[in-house]
Amino acid sequence: MSIKVIINGAFGKMGATATKAILTETDLELVAETGRQDNLADVIKQHRADVIVDLTTPQAVFNNAKTIIESNSRPVIGTSGLTLDEIETLKLMCEKKSLGGIIAPNFSIGAILMMQFSKIAAQYFSDVEIIEMHHPNKTDAPSGTALKTAELISKHKISANSSKKIDENLKNNPARGKMDHDVPIHSMRLSGAFAKQSVLFANNDEILTIQHDALNRSAMMSGLFLCCRKVMKLNHLIYGIEELI
Repeated sequence: MSIKVIINGAFGKMGATATKAILTETDLELVAETGRQDNLADVIKQHRADVIVDLTTPQAVFNNAKTIIESNSRPVIGTSGLTLDEIETLKLMCEKKSLGGIIAPNFSIGAILMMQFSKIAAQYFSDVEIIEMHHPNKTDAPSGTALKTAELISKHKISANSSKKIDENLKNNPARGKMDHDVPIHSMRLSGAFAKQSVLFANNDEILTIQHDALNRSAMMSGLFLCCRKVMKLNHLIYGIEELI
């Protein structure tokens, strides 16, 4: 039996790519495409959709996710902008309904591997910084991928790094980037760029760079399909898809 999918935000660039790509998958049935003009709850009810992929805006994503869960469908969220408190709220909502859900800072398999490799490197290097580059139309900064990478790194830092006191002058200096989980993140928005992230690790003797480049939106599709399938087997919401691969 096919999985009934709605693409919410189908008329944006990422949504249009996802809509076209999902038609190639025999086990995923695209039952509706929605945008800001639609009543999402009504469309979900009409089509009895299994999975709602949200590719909208940071301003709309939290309310969209709540609507999806309240409608007893499974959210697959590819939109940045959710706060940690909002993520916890969505986790509790899914838990109460034993409903699967996925918040994916990045659908790209390569980007997920970059984060996994960074977790490993964090155990061996005392210093780390993140540089992320996206197209100018990406309004949120740092990116969701950079924030998730910083979170994962912080959980696996070597003791010397996790105990190191970051100078307050550096922490409050905008030129040093935004500090998240004690990891400086530098965000760039440049014409001609799409999505690129570098994670730089260093000690006294060497520097290691782990870098991922997504060349276009099609790089996200294999991970998106994976999420649509895996979310059907979950009974809770997960943040990040690293545990799925």
